[in-house]
Amino acid sequence: MDKRFAEDRNPELNEDTGEPVRVTDRRRIHLDQAGAAQSAQAGSVPSLKPTYVEELEARTKAAENRISEVQARFEQLRQQLQKETDETRQRLNRAAEERAQRDKADFIAALLPVMDNLSRAIQAADSGGSLETLAAGVRSTAASFENALANAGVEAIETADQDFNPEIHEAVDTVAVEPDRDGKIITEYSRGFRIGDRLLRPARVQVGRAQEESKEAFR
Repeated sequence: MDKRFAEDRNPELNEDTGEPVRVTDRRRIHLDQAGAAQSAQAGSVPSLKPTYVEELEARTKAAENRISEVQARFEQLRQQLQKETDETRQRLNRAAEERAQRDKADFIAALLPVMDNLSRAIQAADSGGSLETLAAGVRSTAASFENALANAGVEAIETADQDFNPEIHEAVDTVAVEPDRDGKIITEYSRGFRIGDRLLRPARVQVGRAQEESKEAFR
């Protein structure tokens, strides 16, 4: 109810002045107090949910919090593992690079005697040395070079009286031979080399081929 409407309704007149006398309607105050009391009573109404439902909701909330904690911990461990993996990979790469540099330096150091022998052979030729001296210098140089290759794990491919193998031999030409030497390596033009299972270069060779009539006669 409007308070002003309540006050202006049926106003009484002042006997001395003849002006209306304002009267306060206490019913509005009573209604306001009653409404507040009802609101307070409504706010204190207990929950209508069963106890087990509230317990389930509390457990669900706790489980969700636990899952969030586990996920956060898992992400932390994943990032830590990724960091350690990256550091390990970088460390292994550095170790492999350092090893390659050491192997390269060792191989170059092994070739230095070859250069020394070549220098001596050149000096002997310039000073008018004999052919025997020059030949000895060349042989010494070749031996030093072969030793350097062997120390690096390089092996020469055998060709003498070997059967032709296209995986390690390159046939430059053929020559007629007796049937019993058909497919044999007759001459080596240049040596082949391999390191472990890797072929560095095939041996260039001449292969024997028996004539058809010779094969028939041999049979």
